[in-house]
Amino acid sequence: MSEREDTNFLYPFIDAEENDAGALLTDLAASARSKAAESARLQRASLDEWGDPITAAGAQMAERFRAGARLYTFGNGGSSTDAATLASLFSRPARGRPVAAWSLAADQAVVTALGNDVGFELIFSRQIIAHAKPADIAIALSTSGNSDDLMTALAEARKRGLLTVGFAGHDGGRMATSDDLDFCFTIRSQSIHRIQESHALVGYQLWSAVQNNLAKPAPGPRETTGGPR
Repeated sequence: MSEREDTNFLYPFIDAEENDAGALLTDLAASARSKAAESARLQRASLDEWGDPITAAGAQMAERFRAGARLYTFGNGGSSTDAATLASLFSRPARGRPVAAWSLAADQAVVTALGNDVGFELIFSRQIIAHAKPADIAIALSTSGNSDDLMTALAEARKRGLLTVGFAGHDGGRMATSDDLDFCFTIRSQSIHRIQESHALVGYQLWSAVQNNLAKPAPGPRETTGGPR
């Protein structure tokens, strides 16, 4: 198989024998426009579906952050970099209030040590055991919603009292039906690229909802009515 044939699967609309540069550029431009349009449509649909739950999750997260909570994010592959980006958005925002957030995939030494010593399916749950407190928050990102290591970590987080949030794709997989999640935001697509693009937007909206709640005055002690009994 030639080098050109090796990469044909990436752009199936390009003929391996294409010699017309103008036609090639036209095809590339059309493909880019189509992907951008689908991404924008999916993002609008996702926010329409999950707008209220995002607001509710943001309010609960803000309440926990006020009490000193820490956010733990995690994912595999490309979702691990999305998890790191999300943790950075919360901990080092360009504006608003920074909060404690950490990506559990960020420390290569810890991840590889756990993978080697106890098994890959435990690389996140063991970190939850070591670091998390009941007031904390766990967010797992998966394009399938079926990753064993994420589900194991979410089960551990739920057992320890953390607020648990999942970002999933397609039909949500195991995340969508698990009792171990307080919230699951499923992106209705089979394209990994489009799912991850919408995950980024949902993550930003969740951060924004948290910031909106943190900007409000902290609720004071509840007032009582009536005189002494």
